[in-house]
Amino acid sequence: MGVLITALVVFAVTGLVLLALSVRNVQQYEKGVVFRFGRLLPDIRGPGLRVIRPIGDRMRKVSVQTEVLGIPPQGSITADNVTLTVDAVVYFKVIDPVKALVNVRDYPSAVSQIAQTSLRAVIGRADLDTLLSDRDHINAELKKVMDAPTEEPWGLRIERVEIKDIALPQSMMRSMSKQAEAERERRARVIAADGEFQASQRLSDAAAAMADTPGALQLRLLQTVVDVSAEKNSTLVMPFPVEMLRFFEHQSRETDGESVRRSIRRPALPERHERQELPDLITSAPAPAFPLSGDRGGTRAAVARERRDNWPPRADSDSGSDASHAGG
Repeated sequence: MGVLITALVVFAVTGLVLLALSVRNVQQYEKGVVFRFGRLLPDIRGPGLRVIRPIGDRMRKVSVQTEVLGIPPQGSITADNVTLTVDAVVYFKVIDPVKALVNVRDYPSAVSQIAQTSLRAVIGRADLDTLLSDRDHINAELKKVMDAPTEEPWGLRIERVEIKDIALPQSMMRSMSKQAEAERERRARVIAADGEFQASQRLSDAAAAMADTPGALQLRLLQTVVDVSAEKNSTLVMPFPVEMLRFFEHQSRETDGESVRRSIRRPALPERHERQELPDLITSAPAPAFPLSGDRGGTRAAVARERRDNWPPRADSDSGSDASHAGG
């Protein structure tokens, strides 16, 4: 009886051990690949409790999660002969557990090595400007280059490749900073010139509107005075428009011209009877009481007669001339 009990206990313990060796727990994010005496079984075990033969079967679990692999910094030379250091990150996952286990020994290490070589190759075909400005194109090119040797033979899918950092030499960084500064200064000057041009157009339109309405200029001047006086300054500087000076100058010229025209009057000519009385006075003037020596007396008399004859202007009155000649 004791031997029977001992045999049953041994049999039970042996069954439990074999059951423990034959049961495998597969997680949701894993796939189970079973090898029986080194030969691959076609069935891939899914998540859950899976039973295999305790003797001769061996299960390998493969994670189908997306794995992140960092690529160490790689020194490379671009197409325009610029030396730089680039590091990137690769996102990949296993889509065929059998190929990942059978065709490649250590697929994470293999992905790392092929990522490094592909990164050097892609950077060598691109120039510096494309590498700095068009990261999406470089990432897509890296993914395309890495997909060819990994997806079909190894059962791996490269989901995404991104360049993390690009380290440039100090001399190149200084040159690029100077170039960027010059470009910013050029854009600033262009924007300032464009602003001045637009402002000049607006000022020209405002000047035209104020020229049509003279009172607008005075209102603008008063508004400027109000803005300046709002700061409570002890000194007030009032700009005087040049147009007002020109207006006052024009008004003064018109006033001076009118005054000159009023002040210049044509002298009135003597009346006809007044002009006729003067020759009579000259004719009736008495001769000097003292004798004149020589021809002076005759000369003076001749001069007096000539003045008497020419006194009335001939253009004014022909009758006055005839009267003076008759008197002579």
